[in-house]
Amino acid sequence: MSESAAPTARLERFSYDDAIVRMFVTATLIWGLVGFLAGMILAMQLPFPSLNGGIEWITFGRLRPLHTNAVIFAFAGNGIFAAIYYSTQRLCKARMWNDTLSRLHFWGWQAIIVSAALTLPFGITQSKEYAELEWPIDIAIALVWAGFFGVNFFMTLVTRRERHMYVALWFYIATIVTVAVLHIFNNLWVPILSPSLIKSYPIYAGVQDAMMQWWYGHNAVAFFLTTPFLGLMYYFLPKAADRPVFSYRLSILHFWSLVFIYIWAGPHHLHYTAVPEWAQTLGMVFSLMLWMPSWGGMINGLLTLRGAWHKVTTDPVLKFFVVGITFYGMSTFEGPLLSIKAVNALSHYTDWTIAHVHAGALGWNGFMTFGMIYWLAPRLFQTKLFSTKLAEAHFWTSTIGILVYVCPLYVAGIMQGLMWGTMTPTGQLAYPDFVETTKAIIPMYYLRAIGGSLYIVGAVIGCYNFYRTWKSRPAVYDVPVYEAPALRDVAFTPERPPQSELDQVLGFARWLDVFSSFWWHRVWERRPIKFTVMTVLAVAVASLLELIPTFVIRSNVPTIASVTPYTPLELAGRDLFVSEGCYNCHSQMIRPTVAETKRYGDYSKPGESVYDHPFQWGSRRIGPDLAREGGKQSHQWHVMHFRNPAYLNQGSIMPAYPWLMRKELDFESIPLRVGAMQTLGVPYPQYEGNDRNKAKADAEAQAAQIAKEFVEQNDLQPYRDLKGREYDLKDKQVIALVAYLQRVGTDLFKTPEPTPSEGDVPPSEDEAPNLAQEPDPSDAPAAEPARTAARAIPTAGERQ
Repeated sequence: MSESAAPTARLERFSYDDAIVRMFVTATLIWGLVGFLAGMILAMQLPFPSLNGGIEWITFGRLRPLHTNAVIFAFAGNGIFAAIYYSTQRLCKARMWNDTLSRLHFWGWQAIIVSAALTLPFGITQSKEYAELEWPIDIAIALVWAGFFGVNFFMTLVTRRERHMYVALWFYIATIVTVAVLHIFNNLWVPILSPSLIKSYPIYAGVQDAMMQWWYGHNAVAFFLTTPFLGLMYYFLPKAADRPVFSYRLSILHFWSLVFIYIWAGPHHLHYTAVPEWAQTLGMVFSLMLWMPSWGGMINGLLTLRGAWHKVTTDPVLKFFVVGITFYGMSTFEGPLLSIKAVNALSHYTDWTIAHVHAGALGWNGFMTFGMIYWLAPRLFQTKLFSTKLAEAHFWTSTIGILVYVCPLYVAGIMQGLMWGTMTPTGQLAYPDFVETTKAIIPMYYLRAIGGSLYIVGAVIGCYNFYRTWKSRPAVYDVPVYEAPALRDVAFTPERPPQSELDQVLGFARWLDVFSSFWWHRVWERRPIKFTVMTVLAVAVASLLELIPTFVIRSNVPTIASVTPYTPLELAGRDLFVSEGCYNCHSQMIRPTVAETKRYGDYSKPGESVYDHPFQWGSRRIGPDLAREGGKQSHQWHVMHFRNPAYLNQGSIMPAYPWLMRKELDFESIPLRVGAMQTLGVPYPQYEGNDRNKAKADAEAQAAQIAKEFVEQNDLQPYRDLKGREYDLKDKQVIALVAYLQRVGTDLFKTPEPTPSEGDVPPSEDEAPNLAQEPDPSDAPAAEPARTAARAIPTAGERQ
């Protein structure tokens, strides 16, 4: 194919908008420091849980989602936008379509980040990993991402002056459309409209919510932390190395196989859970298939440096890129490894997963971002980089920091998995007390904090280098003006298939030879709308085939007759469990293994969580699983545990929650919460219509009963805090949280409601298998009678 400007082609004059790139780069560094520092506070709170000083807004549970959102959406997000705005203009030979949309995108995104910083520490969260932000912010994200950023990007493609779209643009397209789809469908909710309450419940529950969340959660990693950074790699690495991309064909295979396969892999986060077995196996198989495209991309990146490896020794930009791509290869090897069920049985819920995530985030995303910024800084500020030596110091300090960070966590994760599952020759748990594992890994947490500190020191060096480079900028930036004809004025010769040079072979072989030249892909590369539609189809087909069966086939979620909705007070307590971030440390999903059922009780069933909006299965165990917590301890034990966890459980790293015994429960909002649940189809017939306000009275009555029982269990003494101050707990938040904890996991062992009378319609044949799967209360494990003997703790002589 050839193309040349027609003799009468009119040249158009244009310049690039580098000011928006400078804005995003600056925001990247600022928010990076904020996110890293938040992570350091969390790392220190693990071995020192009292480090929050009793301040509720900076506890581990509330600060952890702020850290993840800051690093993913603020640091990496702004880095992505800087890369896309800089490279897209040059690849398209066009200024961004609308400068106003560019500025709205920038300031809108920063406002979203600030709103996250203002809501998450106050416990305003949906509790869904990487999607914790509440409904008003969800709407803002959709508007900024699709309305400002998406429209601006795609209109720039439409008005471009370069006919064929370079590979980096393919990955940007996949990022924009897929993240929009993921965000919108994972964040369908019923909001509570109240001046005093920012709250929503997702339309999905239990198994379906888990499937949707990890369809989103895994692919947020894929299409927010992988595909845009691959686009960054394909543009900036060849620029820095002054070499073309190693293989055009490999980039095509890399892109399409990654886009299609990645979307299937989410269920590998749900191995041995209540998710259907077929979904788990499907997720594992496609995760293993991801090895090929992921390593294809890594090889394509590293081999781009052929003939330029000598530059790596002197160029800090290439150092960052090479190590970043290497971490990409390591992470995309380890991810499929962890998806294998036998490996996942050991690694899941442990710090091994945390090591894996941080190796990818700090190594791949962090180093690619810093490498890009070091390459951009002299060009954006039209001056020399302030100090190559400081860039080298940044590289080595952060590299050592990553290794010191992740290696102890790998050791801690494997140690946790082995200790949780080790059995004695007599068939008993070798380490029955969960806290034994916690004590064993504390030294690893010290090393983790040291490694994180080194990474932050490196980031500070990088920010200082960037600042000094900015200080040496010219008084007025030079704005070059370029000329190029519009596409409509450029003569075009359509692509035609090449002729196969193979002889004495079958016709199919000749066809395959022509097809493998990928001449047909050149057609797609000049048609951005068609290319986008094909990308959406690749994502949508995989998503629908994976998700629809879970929603429409009843056998995937067998019903359990004894499972009933939460009482109004328990519902409010569950919302407190969510707002305090308890899901960050405690799972509610007992896997069907001997060690887990020995430790926690009967394994979790799909039908147990049908009224959980959102699901609370968790993804990590810093503390023990709570799926069968109900009835194991007395009300008094729970209250005193919130007051001083370490007193009741020596070695516990759970922080104290003294404010729960001081802060009043918002009884007025309880009818609103019940009403939202009714909208979602949760059966509350006793609160229909004008009877909804009875939910408040019922909650108050249950709270008073629990408070009364607490006093009885506490030697007839009211609650006193560590300073001796006395509180009546009947209207305090802790009572609702205790009500919820005492309910968790007990439905499975309740006596079901009476069977229908003779006049009622009998169950159909289709329903019969489901009824057969309902658990018999007599199947409860031998340890369950302890529920009825919930123990109280002595109050005399308690340590202060």
